[in-house]
Amino acid sequence: MNRPDPARQLWESGQQHIRAGRLPAAQASFEKLVELSPWHIPARLLLASVLLAQGGVRGAAEQAKFAAFALPDDADMICRVAQCLVKVGEINAARACMAHPEVARTRNAPALAGLAHIYQGLGLHEESLALMDRARALGFDNPDFRYFRAIQLQFNGRVGEAESELEACLRMGPTFGRASLTLARLRKWTAQDNHLDFIRQRLAEVPAGTEDHAGFEFAQYKELEDLGRNDEAWAALQRANAVMHERLKHQPQLEQSLFDAVIERCTPQFLQAREHRFEGPMPIFIVGMPRSGTTLLERILGNHSQVTPAGELADFSRQWRWTADLHGHRVLDEALVASAARIDFAELGRRYLEQTQWRANGKRWYVDKLPPNYMLAGFIRLALPQARIVHMSRDPMDLCFSNYRALFGDAFAYSYDLDALAAHHAQYRRLMDHWHQAMPGAIHDVAYAGLVQDTDATARALFDYCGLDFEPGCVDTTRNAAPVATLSSAQVREPIHTRSLQEWRRYEAQLEPLQRALQQG
Repeated sequence: MNRPDPARQLWESGQQHIRAGRLPAAQASFEKLVELSPWHIPARLLLASVLLAQGGVRGAAEQAKFAAFALPDDADMICRVAQCLVKVGEINAARACMAHPEVARTRNAPALAGLAHIYQGLGLHEESLALMDRARALGFDNPDFRYFRAIQLQFNGRVGEAESELEACLRMGPTFGRASLTLARLRKWTAQDNHLDFIRQRLAEVPAGTEDHAGFEFAQYKELEDLGRNDEAWAALQRANAVMHERLKHQPQLEQSLFDAVIERCTPQFLQAREHRFEGPMPIFIVGMPRSGTTLLERILGNHSQVTPAGELADFSRQWRWTADLHGHRVLDEALVASAARIDFAELGRRYLEQTQWRANGKRWYVDKLPPNYMLAGFIRLALPQARIVHMSRDPMDLCFSNYRALFGDAFAYSYDLDALAAHHAQYRRLMDHWHQAMPGAIHDVAYAGLVQDTDATARALFDYCGLDFEPGCVDTTRNAAPVATLSSAQVREPIHTRSLQEWRRYEAQLEPLQRALQQG
């Protein structure tokens, strides 16, 4: 008679509990299982997921780190463990996973593509593209892979190859709106060389109301605008935004409530600088609304001999969630704000540096350029008193129009409606005004117009704030060959120009309600 296998029984019961939504019972089953079989990696990963689903982070991080100690020669499992580690903020452990010898020798093409996505999420775009190329050489191919490989080619400055890859992606799939939009953004199109017929064909096939539908409309807007057909372009832009606005149903009152909570918590007394200090490289945070010029500013700073550009990092929010033991997906929410009353900000600062200082590559400073970190400015100062915070500002009409013409997915739901944009801009300005009043001198403002019209003087003031000597070559952004992972990655390799000033005026009549709302806000 076969005796029952306790480990198998616990494995099956844990999964049954998950399917039934009984998370505490699932947790108990998996905890017993890993006690019985400490090297059962899938059980530890499921236990980490169950703990995260119940709101905890630290316990999940411990399970993921334990799994990383005993990685098998299995690229799929290495990918799963690394993904979990990134989710819980254990970036160093995730990088160690990616260095496992199996990653270098595997011929598992789907796993290589998955590992490439992890590198992309860490901002390691050269490494990401290298793994994608290995997967491609092994015969891995589908529209999604082609799209993401094109993105990596673009980020790495290989724009011509990116264009060819996007064309191939679009030939493979009937509906891939994001690929069409990315292609449209790569350069300016002409009456003889454009994709308008193709886009309209796909618009007739794409499921209505989907993000792909919006992507094709945004692409149509961009190419029509390149051709100077502004009335048709505006109509396409309105349709694109209407699709996304309906999908996401932005709730401005919830945003106002969150900003109220931040301002109420962050009194001048609460924001008094802490005494703790740290050794080693320090971050320069570039913050502001998306499309305000933060990427251009990072390129200038990144040209300095003592600065490394690190890209858009989610690490501060991740490490705050670890410190508070509070799982969530947003940069900031009211539960996280409430946790500020009890957390150890020195521990938060230590965790952040522990997980990010490797990015400095031996230099004194590294740039953390995540625009929504403007919501966290006061908390950043409490955790990292030696850090610098640089706020990129831009003319409200230029800024809001630039947001309205972009497809951000579900990242910035306010951007798809002109009234919501105006309301969000008012909240953003209210919070930035609060930071300046509550901690004067802590944030250095850089105006986009000043940066492009008087680059030397603006850069000198910026470097002076950061404690850096001015190096004239810093303002030549064409010599910066580092990867760029933003919507403007194809444009920021050009010489600095003023073409983006007052771009909204070609739609001045249509944008009059936005202008009026911004003036009232």
